[in-house]
Amino acid sequence: MGERAVLDAASTPLHPVARETLLAALDAGWADPRRLYAEGRAARRLLDQATEVIAAGLAARPSEVSFAPSGPAAVSLAVDGALHSGRRRGGRLVASAVEHSAVLAPGRYRAAAAGDDDLLAEVPVDHAGRVDLDAFGAALSEPGTVVAAVQHANGEVGTLQPLGAVHEACRAAGVPLVVDAQASLGRTASPTDYDVLAGDAQSWGGPGGLGVLAVPERTRWSLPGPAGEPGYGRSGHVPWVPLALAAAEAWQQTQATFEAEASQARALVDAIRSAAAGVPDVEVVGDPQLRLPHVVTFSALYVDGEALVHEFDRRGFAIASGSACTASTLEPSHVLAAMGVLTHGNVRITLPLAAVSPGRAQHVERFCAALPEVVSTVRAQLGAEHL
Repeated sequence: MGERAVLDAASTPLHPVARETLLAALDAGWADPRRLYAEGRAARRLLDQATEVIAAGLAARPSEVSFAPSGPAAVSLAVDGALHSGRRRGGRLVASAVEHSAVLAPGRYRAAAAGDDDLLAEVPVDHAGRVDLDAFGAALSEPGTVVAAVQHANGEVGTLQPLGAVHEACRAAGVPLVVDAQASLGRTASPTDYDVLAGDAQSWGGPGGLGVLAVPERTRWSLPGPAGEPGYGRSGHVPWVPLALAAAEAWQQTQATFEAEASQARALVDAIRSAAAGVPDVEVVGDPQLRLPHVVTFSALYVDGEALVHEFDRRGFAIASGSACTASTLEPSHVLAAMGVLTHGNVRITLPLAAVSPGRAQHVERFCAALPEVVSTVRAQLGAEHL
């Protein structure tokens, strides 16, 4: 069967150099950086260094960058802080219909205002998953709108959003734009058109359990309740220092090979797209060009995603299906439903970094070779091979 092929990098092993940094930091950065004794001060210096690295990668000031317990938590904080800051003008959120559940489901602040269905306006997307700019502009003009949320790129289908035009519309309406970059940071050029930015360290080979929040000083943003402790960012979350150091090291390593990594990943995804398109009754979704280099999704008629996941798993491939926000339940993807494409028989590939998976080119080659037979086998198991 060959080496096990992990083609689901939504949660991936650490970049190997970042792993070494994490292990070393267990001894050097274990202390609470809020403490005034020597070990605490040393941990604080290390945390400041990690923050500076990540801030530089986002073209932000270190004082504008905070950490959160996870990527989704960072996204929820980003939206909640913008809503709270605009509460005197209203409480309405405008978001694309393909946003992460951290945006579309109420966070702690939004839960306090639950019961008003008009607080969230979901803007439709086209067949590629790109937000409808005319509908988005119209939604911004509705009274009580105080924040908009549009992802940099969709983590399920890879489509990049037109953030330049989106941000221009937000500025014209006087509405701050929250950008969810969980799927894109480190894998494509970092976005610059935003008022609040949220991401996840795992996207660039960093550790799980660490989200990133960037709030430029120009942006009005605050959370309800007492202000967080000075010097530890606007989220109030003080991360475990070894995680922050590992994330910073992974960022530096990823950026050192950024262009070659993106080019290689795009070529591999092109091969998967071509192989999937060659299987009868299989639809490859998302924009074929304006997309993340490492993400591809396709849907096969007459089968369900769970059966495909299990058959590929049996053959040595780890892949994903269903909604990226609720992958453990294999629920039909709200993203694909909003795009108007087939929601069942869905397969999602998220390529790991080459440094994490040195054999990924061979894994993709094996996957493409196995794809037609796997789909045929699952259809036969379900009695659908002749449909």
